[in-house]
Amino acid sequence: MPDIYRLLTEDDTSAFCHKVSEALGKGWVLYGDPSYAFDAARGVMRCAQAVIKTVDAPYTPDMKLGEQ
Repeated sequence: MPDIYRLLTEDDTSAFCHKVSEALGKGWVLYGDPSYAFDAARGVMRCAQAVIKTVDAPYTPDMKLGEQ
């Protein structure tokens, strides 16, 4: 059973927390520390959090990771 990986990104608002919380509720697990960076072009902070999940199906590049 392989682990699959996603990198969740969003502006630094509650939308980011909701995105991560939704993934955790679907069985994804945090992988590493969150990252933050300033998007100078848009004038906002951006957040990123990696998550992983073990799945029963073999990995294929056409998997829709958000649906797992």
